[in-house]
Parts: sequence; C-alpha cells; structure tokens
Amino acid sequence: MSKPKYYITTAIAYTSGKPHIGNTYEAVLADAIARYKRQQGYDVFFQTGTDEHGQKIELKAEEAGVTPKEFVDNVSGQIKSIWDLMNTSYDKFIRTTDEDHEKQVQKIFKKMYAKGDIYKGEYEGMYCTPCESFFTESQLVDGKCPDCGRPCVPAKEEAYFFKMSKYADRLIEHIKTHPEFIQPESRKNEMMNNFLLPGLQDLCVSRTSFKWGIPVDFDPKHVVYVWLDALTNYITGIGYDCDGDNSELFNKMWPADLHLIGKDIIRFHTIYWPIFLMSLDLPLPKQVFGHPWLLQGDGKMSKSKGNVIYADELVDFFGVDAVRYFVLHEMPFDNDGVITWELMVERMNSELANTLGNLVNRTISMSNKYFGGVVENKGVTEPVDDDLKSFILSVPAKVDAKMEKLRVADAITEVFTIFKRCNKYIDETMPWALAKDESKQDRLATVLYNLVEGICIGTTLLGSFMPDTTKRILGQLNASERTLEDLKTFGLYPSGNKVTDKPEILFARMDIKEVMEKVNELHPPKEEPKEEKPEEKVVDIEAKPEITFDDFAKLQFQVGEVIACEAVKKSKKLLCSQVKIGSQVRQIVSGIKAYYTPEEMVGKKVMVVTNLKPAKLAGILSEGMILCAEDADGNVCVVSPEKNMPAGSEIC
Repeated sequence: MSKPKYYITTAIAYTSGKPHIGNTYEAVLADAIARYKRQQGYDVFFQTGTDEHGQKIELKAEEAGVTPKEFVDNVSGQIKSIWDLMNTSYDKFIRTTDEDHEKQVQKIFKKMYAKGDIYKGEYEGMYCTPCESFFTESQLVDGKCPDCGRPCVPAKEEAYFFKMSKYADRLIEHIKTHPEFIQPESRKNEMMNNFLLPGLQDLCVSRTSFKWGIPVDFDPKHVVYVWLDALTNYITGIGYDCDGDNSELFNKMWPADLHLIGKDIIRFHTIYWPIFLMSLDLPLPKQVFGHPWLLQGDGKMSKSKGNVIYADELVDFFGVDAVRYFVLHEMPFDNDGVITWELMVERMNSELANTLGNLVNRTISMSNKYFGGVVENKGVTEPVDDDLKSFILSVPAKVDAKMEKLRVADAITEVFTIFKRCNKYIDETMPWALAKDESKQDRLATVLYNLVEGICIGTTLLGSFMPDTTKRILGQLNASERTLEDLKTFGLYPSGNKVTDKPEILFARMDIKEVMEKVNELHPPKEEPKEEKPEEKVVDIEAKPEITFDDFAKLQFQVGEVIACEAVKKSKKLLCSQVKIGSQVRQIVSGIKAYYTPEEMVGKKVMVVTNLKPAKLAGILSEGMILCAEDADGNVCVVSPEKNMPAGSEIC
C-alpha cells in the first residue's frame, strides 16, 4: 500500500533582516509536525523558504549600497543557515527570486486577467511600506497600520486590482462548512466578523512606484503585488504550471494539508489565498493554523526595542535540542508564549538536566555498576511494574491525540510524563537497596530492564521534537529507534544488550548568574535617558456607601478573552463582544464604542463581572460586564490583567 501524503508549509520568511527566535519558532514547529507525520507513516513534503520582493527590500538594499538581488541573497542565506542550524528537515527551500517561480507568477497573473478577475484601475489610499499593504482611512487604527501599528503614508498610483467580492460568498460558505479550515477557532471568528461578513474590497495586486518585483509581462511598468507573488509559492514550489503541465509532485501533494503561519498574516492566508486558488480552479488547502507569537519578557521582539533574541545565540548557550524543546514546549496553543534567558535556564535545569538527563545517566550508571552494563529481563515482577508499564503504554495515544490537534506543547508535556514516571519508579523500587541483597539480583536486573525499556519508548516519542537527543540516548542504550506502532508493546529492548560504559551528560545544569553575565556582555543593557516624570493626575470621586465583605463576596470576577467583536447597529455607544471565559463564550454589550474599534477589542484580555443577571441593551442580550476605568475627562480604558492569565482565571 502507498503511504498517505502530507504537505506542510511555513510562511516564507521575509528577507528584510536576520530572523529572531520568534520567527525561527515557526520553522521548528513545522519541523516537529513533519517529523511526527513521518513517524506515523505519511509521505511528507515540508516546504519553507524566503519572500524576496517588494519596496521595503528595494529601500534596504539602497541603504546598504548593494543591489536588491545581492541583498536578498545574503539574507536568504542567513535564514536558510538558521533553519539548518535548528535541524529542520524541510524538503524544499523556495525563494521567490527562483526563475521557475517568477515565470509561473507571470502566467498566473495573465490567466487571472484573461478570466476577468484582474482589471486595471487607480489606487488612492494609505500605504504601509513595511507591510506593503494599502488601507482605507476607516481601516487605520489611530491613523496607523492595523497590522503593525506603524505610520502609513498617502499613496496614489495606477494599479491592477483583483475582484475579491466575486468569490466572497463561496469562501464564506467554505469556511462555514469546513470548521477545521481556520484554526484556532478565534482566528476564524476574527476573519468572518471583521473582514468577510462586512464585505470585501477589491485588492490591489500590482505596483508601479518601485521596480524590485516580478514584472507584469504584458504591462512591464507594473510589478506583481507582493502577496500574489508570495502566496503562490505554495503551488509553484511543488511544480504547479498554469498551462496544465503540472509535475507529478504537485498532482500528488496538492491541496496542502497544513499552512502553518503567524497570527499576524492570517488574513492573507485565509481570505486572499483561497480566493486566488478559486480563480485558478484549484482546491483549497485543508487547514490554515495561525500560531501565536513568541514574545520576549517585555513584549514583542523588535530591533528598535533592543530586546531581540536570536536562535544561534541561544544555541551557543544551550544547544540545538534544548532550544527546540523550549520554543515548542513554552508556546501555548492559542495564546502568546514568553521567552527569557532566566526561563530558559530554569527549564534547562529542571526538565532537561534533572528529569531527562539525570534519569538516563543514572540508569546507565547503575547498569554498569551492578551488571557490567548488561541489561537483562529476568522476569521477576511486582505490582509496581504493571503500574509503570500500563502508564507508559497509555502515553503514545495521548501524544497522538495532542498532535492531531496541533497541540505540540501539550504533546511534549505528555512525553515527559514517561520520564517523570520512570524517576518515580526508581524511588519506588530503590535499586541501591536491592543491590545490597544477593537474593534480589534478578529483581534488580528486571527493574533496570524496565527503566531502559521505558526510556526507549519515551525517547522514540521524543524524536519529532528533539531528534539529536533521541539519537544520543538510543546510542548510549545500544537501542534502535522504533516505529509508533512498536510503542504498543512493552519489552522490545533485546534482553542481554549492553549499554555504553561511558555515559555522557546530555544536559549540564547552568548557573543563571553566569549566564546573565555572558548575556550582558553580548548585549549591554541600554541606558535610557532619565526623564523627569510629570506629576501624575489623580481622580477623586464621590464615595459610595460602605458594604460588608459578604456583600462583596457575592460578586464574581474572571479574566475573559475577546474572540470577536462588532458594533451594535443603530447605537452610537455600544459594542457587542463574544468573550471566552473558561470553556464558555459569553456575549457582553459595553458602552465603549467611542473609545475602541471592534478590531482593537479582538484578542484583548479583559476583567469581567460574570454573575450579573443577563439584561438586554438595545435589544441585545448581555451576559456580564467588562470592567473599565474612567478619568476626570470622561476617557475610558478597559481594565486588563497585568500578566497573561488564562481566560477564566478568577480575580480575587
């Protein structure tokens, strides 16, 4: 039987500069999924690469005194070297300056034009150079780009446009009938409520104000707009041909099973890209997953903030697999993760050095000390063994369930329960005590066999996430990597095998003080100019009657996450938010329309009174109250928790 196929892609990295660890996370995440699918028996094709055209590149090249091609050759090389450093097992690294890609983009543009989906017009609006996107005044947030928050400039030029509205209804129907298409769920709600349902505007798909792009061959003063160029890499990279002469790889692999992208470009992949595919009469990808961001401890990484962390620097400190473990394990499914040097050291010491490294080391050391390294199953069992085996054999199915839902962090947590259970088993059986009793030698041998076998099973599951560590552990145990099917059986380690007589330290414990001293040498803290703070305003309000503690205890406050928001029609004051609180979603109407747009509210963590009796406002049921602060001038601010607390957390 032929293997089932699985085609996974990352977003192609923009060649404006060296990628930080947040950018690198996506490639590592895709690699973990691709490796796991291969373990499951899929014929996997994993594509990544670089996005190399656009006005921003043209400007950066000019600043650097090189040609745009020289500039992108250098940066693309940096990106590829970091992906390789992180041991990502991609099958194709595409560049949008590849000749075959550029030719297909020209043919795609011409086909869409001939079909009537693209027409020539004139664009006038606000343009964000970093995002290479036009916006209407109403789409701007405080006069700035709604995607990146940077200033936009007025722009007017002749351009070609794509008729987005032609396919909008068809896309809406597809999203409704394919609930798995956009993940997580909150991203789907955002796309539907903020973009599709209000109505799509035609999309600008060419530019004339710069030259660094793929020329429209029948109108060479135009270059293809970056998103039509960039998004089509997912089909050109596997051999799509506009004339129908597709490669065998394309015919086999398309549609993509998973587009893995950052949450900030979800709109382009779930609205523009599907509509482009509809225009080409191609099936849509099966799933688009908009992963959250990996943030520095003090917010989103940016060079201007001086808080950027790079993958190669982390690898110099911790090693490749430790960095892979951290970024995969610390990223929640649908909330932003946080990376700090301190947290890296803590995870290195507690989970990698102690839980895993120490387990492997002392198991091998005991095998050498008591039996000359020979591991034999003598079959002298006790009830504690059955409990160990039962637990370990239950884990592969749990890992599989988590990976099926792309909950990679949770899957790694499940794998580490095996190592934690093995450590507990050592405490339960006390091999050092058995070793003192000559009559318990066969029992001691069985205990050590069970430990080695448990480690082998856990290590096989670890292979998708920490491939080098897996090889190192199995090498020391003189064991082979198993298939996932093999993990249904406990006892496949060959009895009589001999482990290494020189166990190596997998992960060395680190001193946080020493690490931070080295970090500060690499990145000296920036001294911020001291500013005299103006005296902060205060607000005095009329005091209400005192209440008892029992009165206060009747109120229930929880953290909520706004997953969708829209203006209440015929109301100048009200917004209607869908707020996730624990596993429930509540509808809450708030009089904050003058202070927040619906787009600003989506994704906010808010404080909610959750046990108010439901009431109707402007005819709409409201099931709670979002807490706000108001100053003496009547300005209103939504109250949010200082730290990133899970939705549903009690405020007490």
